[in-house]
Amino acid sequence: MNALTHRSPRPGDHPDALAGMRADVLHALATKPRRLPSKYFYDARGSALFERICGQPEYYLTRAELEIMRGHAGAIAQALGPDVLLVEYGSGSGMKTRLLLRHLHAPVAYVPVEIAHEALLDSIVALAKEFPHVEMLPVCADFTRPVALPRPRRAPRRTVVYFPGSTLGNFDAPEALRLLKQMRAEMGRDGAALVGIDLKKDRGTLEAAYNDAAGVTAEFTLNMLARFNRELGADFDLSAFRHRARWNALAGRIETHLVSTRAQAVCVAGHTFRFEADEAMLVEYSCKYSPGEFALLAARAGLQATRAWQDAGNRFSVQLLEAAPRS
Repeated sequence: MNALTHRSPRPGDHPDALAGMRADVLHALATKPRRLPSKYFYDARGSALFERICGQPEYYLTRAELEIMRGHAGAIAQALGPDVLLVEYGSGSGMKTRLLLRHLHAPVAYVPVEIAHEALLDSIVALAKEFPHVEMLPVCADFTRPVALPRPRRAPRRTVVYFPGSTLGNFDAPEALRLLKQMRAEMGRDGAALVGIDLKKDRGTLEAAYNDAAGVTAEFTLNMLARFNRELGADFDLSAFRHRARWNALAGRIETHLVSTRAQAVCVAGHTFRFEADEAMLVEYSCKYSPGEFALLAARAGLQATRAWQDAGNRFSVQLLEAAPRS
């Protein structure tokens, strides 16, 4: 393979995913209070629904981040420097990545790490057409666990971990800290991380973003149960659960639940689980930060924000993180 081609995701990049899902879901349903892993939102339909969420008028996050990338991609690329190995966590459609790659000087390779196989393939095929001189090295894997990164043909000057879309906010503080430490290890001593974070703002704006009037976010949340029905042989009645997303001011996050609308029993992989009426299963956190709060979290991972870019409305921030000097 040369730099003008790209490879398919490696077989075994995400081994025995179905068994892992089964174990995760059975454990989550057997624990009280119940909390389902949000990574299982992203099958092919879930990924498509999320793209629709990004276009909803209430969902300001994508528009704000795209505003930053369109206005500052040149400055961001200059700060990252030439000959970068760009590693992206959860690549999705690649829209923001495209803006970054257009401005990077002689990027060595692009390594998207994405759990949704079809979304990964679609993204990499489109990017390879636009950037034929960038080596494409897709990895189908769960980025929340350490990944053995493929080695590009050309040696990079630095590795940059790109984590857009405020996805870091989907992890509580201990998990976010662990992920930042993982980034610190993967980028190496002279590397960097480019991370999107959603900034704190008024309750109305935040709750509307996760409860769009068209109901796309509710459809996206419920699709997780449809996936379990299809892939695990579960028998969730989707009409017996409803989506709920509320701002928890004390914790600084939106908390999204699937709420049972009646007493019921659900069978998953041969195991029966009983739900009370109004019993809620947590399916996602969406943590919001002030710049100061995020700086403190990054510092605990041995990182410091050396540059930051925000949209005109100060709703969103893209932070450039580098290794903090040792004291």
